[in-house]
Amino acid sequence: MAFGDSTRYQSKTAMTEINVVPLVDVMLVLLIIFMITAPLLTHSVKVDLPKASSSPNLTQPEHIELAIRADGSFYWGGEQITLDQLPARFTEAVKKSDKTELHIRADRDTHYELVAKIMSIAATAGLIRIGFVTDPTESNPDTP
Repeated sequence: MAFGDSTRYQSKTAMTEINVVPLVDVMLVLLIIFMITAPLLTHSVKVDLPKASSSPNLTQPEHIELAIRADGSFYWGGEQITLDQLPARFTEAVKKSDKTELHIRADRDTHYELVAKIMSIAATAGLIRIGFVTDPTESNPDTP
């Protein structure tokens, strides 16, 4: 028996069909891989995002209007006050009613540090209902 014997192949014709068994095997492996990895790609963290409303807030009579300007000045119901006067005023408001709400109107350019100080002072005095007043007519907050 010779290794270079070509007489064995001369009587047979060339194979003209495609062997699909390896193709099916590869496709099944790819299908299983995608079935396992697809749920991992669509997994996202569920976050309860805050909702914004453009309807005006109907305020109750027992609330405090506190405005903060960008220069750091404070206004209690239109009257200019200092930061040192706030704890006593918050305490008085809580003594009158424990359902008193604090509505903060902060200028767009106000430093967050001032707002955080006001919220901390209010929470220390016992005000637990704190809200921010915004302008609902402004359509895009990024435009000046």
